[in-house]
Amino acid sequence: MAVPEQTSSRRGVAWFAGVEATGVVEVVDVRAQPERLAKPGWWAVVGDFEGTVRAWRFAHVAPAEPVAAGGWVGPAATSWSSSLDRAGYVDAVSRVRAHIQEGDVYQANLCRVLRAPLAGEPEEPDARALGAVLGAGNPAPYAGGVQVPGEVWVVTASPELFLRVEDGVVTSGPIKGTAATPGAMTDKDRAENVMITDLVRNDLQRVCVPGTVEVTTLLGEERHPGLVHLVSTVQGVLADDVATAPDLWARLLDATYPPGSVSGAPKSSALDIIEALETAPRGPYCGAVGWIEVDAEGSVRAELAVGIRTFWWADDVLRFGTGAGITWGSDPEGEWAETELKAARLVGLASGAAAETMTD
Repeated sequence: MAVPEQTSSRRGVAWFAGVEATGVVEVVDVRAQPERLAKPGWWAVVGDFEGTVRAWRFAHVAPAEPVAAGGWVGPAATSWSSSLDRAGYVDAVSRVRAHIQEGDVYQANLCRVLRAPLAGEPEEPDARALGAVLGAGNPAPYAGGVQVPGEVWVVTASPELFLRVEDGVVTSGPIKGTAATPGAMTDKDRAENVMITDLVRNDLQRVCVPGTVEVTTLLGEERHPGLVHLVSTVQGVLADDVATAPDLWARLLDATYPPGSVSGAPKSSALDIIEALETAPRGPYCGAVGWIEVDAEGSVRAELAVGIRTFWWADDVLRFGTGAGITWGSDPEGEWAETELKAARLVGLASGAAAETMTD
């Protein structure tokens, strides 16, 4: 998709971390023109898993006002379909295990995309309204969204930190291991988390001062509505030639993208397997969603989430991705059940189910 050099101020909204931005004045292909993100301003970022990352600079940023949750009308609960049905997903898990047995990969994240028709006539659906529904029924640490008519429509309830940049330090918080309760976590979940944490550590070492990359939390437990995650935290001090470079974001993304927790290890091999087995593009799901702020002195603050628990809308279709990390210890039926667990609450909320009817 071509990205215009400059746009006049127009409609658009983004909301993250307690602020709401309006009035898009510029859109940038981050990987092609990263130096444009060095100018002062507040940017909303959406990256597709397949590689394209775009940023929209907004003219007005203010504390977010509450939005009532009653304005969203979603698709019927029975209208959702999946890019891989149960049999197809279970078979794909078995094929990943075969790749592991052959030594091609240690772990690969296998996903499917749910979709439901949702007409946008005469205008696009209101992303902010869906965000309010998710905020009420499934609060998340990296919740937010971006809607620029004709360009992007994404709403996320992501629990996972991809990249935080502040005071010259970069931090990532990979999630691997999901269960309904802490007691349901398995040795497979813990091994998978350690494997991906090491991959993220290796990614960050490519842009950080040698010796500064450290795992500050390993196998931490985080509770979210309806499920529990294992979360580790990795951080390092950005190398001077990276932190001050006009192409900071190209260098960060070249080192880390797509996120390791939603690709696999080794990353390059896992991406080949994903491309062969998945039947629909992931788009913003498993990509990056968040914000970047540059002050008048050029200092950078940013918080990008991994685009999980994320809806996106285009061509009169609402989509939502769900997946699981596959290792040699995976049970194919169990991995299918994990994808169902991750999707059930969010898809239910988008289809009008009341949060109070769901088990926390």
